[in-house]
Amino acid sequence: MTEADDRLFDMADYAIGRAARETPDKTALLVYDTSTPAHPRESWTFAEIEDAILRLATGLAARGMKRGDRIAIRLGNSSQSALLFFAAIAGGFIALPLSDQLTSTELKSLLEDSAAAAVASAVPLADEVAGANVLALSSEDVAALMRDAARADYAQTTADDPAFLIYTSGTTSRPKGVLHAHRSALGRRPMYQGWYGISPDDRMLHAGAFNWTFTLGVGLTDPWANGATAIVCTGEKAPELWPSLIATTGATLFAAVPGVYRQILKYARPERSALGRLRHGLMAGETPPPGLIEEWTAATGLPLYDALGMSEISTYISTGPSVPYRPGTVGKPQAGRRVAILPAEGGDRPLTAGEEGLIAVHRSDLGLMLGYWNRPEEEAEILRGDWFVGGDLGSIDEDGYITHLGRANELMNAGGYRVSPLEIEAALAACPGVAEVACTEIRVRSDVTVIGAFVVANDSSSIDADTVKAFAAKRLAAYKVPKQVVFVDKLPRTPNGKVQRKALAPLIRPA
Repeated sequence: MTEADDRLFDMADYAIGRAARETPDKTALLVYDTSTPAHPRESWTFAEIEDAILRLATGLAARGMKRGDRIAIRLGNSSQSALLFFAAIAGGFIALPLSDQLTSTELKSLLEDSAAAAVASAVPLADEVAGANVLALSSEDVAALMRDAARADYAQTTADDPAFLIYTSGTTSRPKGVLHAHRSALGRRPMYQGWYGISPDDRMLHAGAFNWTFTLGVGLTDPWANGATAIVCTGEKAPELWPSLIATTGATLFAAVPGVYRQILKYARPERSALGRLRHGLMAGETPPPGLIEEWTAATGLPLYDALGMSEISTYISTGPSVPYRPGTVGKPQAGRRVAILPAEGGDRPLTAGEEGLIAVHRSDLGLMLGYWNRPEEEAEILRGDWFVGGDLGSIDEDGYITHLGRANELMNAGGYRVSPLEIEAALAACPGVAEVACTEIRVRSDVTVIGAFVVANDSSSIDADTVKAFAAKRLAAYKVPKQVVFVDKLPRTPNGKVQRKALAPLIRPA
């Protein structure tokens, strides 16, 4: 969405090639299995990673892949997944990371929508998925290409050439592809000190999966671009395991969604000495529940820095070592970012401090996507003059701190009023006996919906629905008080830990 950039630039060379030339023998990637975390199962230097990705890129070309072809990657949280992602980019192809939890129907739909030329999968593909026009690669095939293919140089790509395609559910029922350029790696530079405070001595451990921009960027691209070490964990990732994994792997930075931090506090109860060399935590992906940052800092003695982002641009607003946390806000726009609040009802004139509207990013931002894959009609909906509007509601104060007020498409209708679930969740989070809570609209008749609160109670709590409603009534307007309170054992979450509000209503058991 920015103007074309004809400079020669390859994202893989930027993230890996520079470090391979300057510090070839430095450890770039460590792979641990959570069942045996005492020693890494794999250790890769920058020189070894560069050799592997360039051989893979050559091998893909030898198997018939052409410039711009989409290479689907379904190899889980493995070194192969990380290496093939950058190999596709290094070869001038388009990397297409996909979840290994997709059903055959979902996988087939995405392969068809993207017109993928190849798919690498750790498990055999179902007959209805493996099409005659799609090259199927097994883990063994990938290993063979990495080992035996000749090595060539990085492709002659420009900053605005497409590099990778990420599918997101967004605001529609049908996943849509977000296409990013090679320059997206350059667009991440404001995060380095604005959020991470990263240095070559750091070791980054990310809790997410490799089909997500949060993980691919924060967990791999950024540490490697700074000459730091990335850490990958395979195997079971129960919340109570994270403190020992952080300590054992020597991680100095840990990144996860707020739900993971909340679960660590609830199930692992980490003490100040439990996290080894960890300097601070990084958090993004969803709005954190009230008090999480304070609770984490009180328990561990370490800072937790929040950030707001989206698949279309990654994180662009954050706290960090140089931006102190301010309760109720998500932080400030990172240095160099142009962020404004636009009227929710339309128009491209920025609002003044304190006014609520849609958070917008200037279209000149290098991190902004090229566009949606074959969805020009949806691109038109998110552009207003010089601004990109992604659907997040917020306000900005006189000091530049931004308050996130939820997603416009998640607003609930309560008696004709539009209400954010975040507001109700924030109030109920303070209710004694409530461990976690999420809210959504519940359809009780074909023409009637009410606000529902889905509550995970503390282990020793005897809390009931009337208590929750009474607590809410003292803190919220009557139309905001949940009409239904549903107790659940756990909140539905994505594999990366984000709460799935759309999956809440089906949890209600028929009377």
